Order: sequence, then structure tokens, then C-alpha cells
Amino acid sequence: MVVNNLESQSPFTTADGSVIRSILDSTNAPVAKQSLAEATLPPGGATERHYHKVSEEFYFILSGTGKMEIDGEVQDVSVGDGILIPPGAWHQITAATDELRLLCCCAPPYEHSDTYFS
Repeated sequence: MVVNNLESQSPFTTADGSVIRSILDSTNAPVAKQSLAEATLPPGGATERHYHKVSEEFYFILSGTGKMEIDGEVQDVSVGDGILIPPGAWHQITAATDELRLLCCCAPPYEHSDTYFS
């Protein structure tokens, strides 16, 4: 059995500029097909607009509000929203006036090498 506590995970900055703490991925568990992390953005902060060639992503908003842009479509997001980001879709999330905290699930697992900016 593998149980990882969020508070015991060290934060790091991803290629898109968000600060994440990996909850379960290949660096801390025998994970093969997905990854789960918590991401935070400061008030007014945003990820760099990017896409993943391989990974499908889910975002789940835990606290705060913001704007989610996927392939040019923009929508307000808030606590309880689940967001599907298909492989190949350009995307960016921006925090509003409060800190934005979300869960990110990637399948296959997140890797810096699958993040593209142009």
C-alpha cells in the first residue's frame, strides 16, 4: 500500500510556472499510468500558456477563483469545478484576486518533457 501525505511533499516549479506538490507520481510511488499533484498560483498569477502532446489533464479547483483558457475559449472557474484538458489543447489558468489551489491529474504521468510552448 502506498499512502503519501500532501504536507510531506516538497514543492517545485513546473515548466509552465506553477508551483506544485506531487501527491502520487513515478518519483514517489510505483505509478505507471497517471499522476496527481496539487498546484497553487498566487493572486493574479498564471501558468504560461502551453500544451501537452501526450498527457490528458484534469484540473479540480480546491480554493480560489480564476479564468481557464483552453484553445481560445475562456471560462470563469471556482471551487468544485472539474476541467478537462485534452492532449494537444493549448491552455492557461489564471488566478483572480485570491490564491488559486487545484488538483492536477495527468495520464500518462506529468513530465516536463511533454510541456510545449510554441
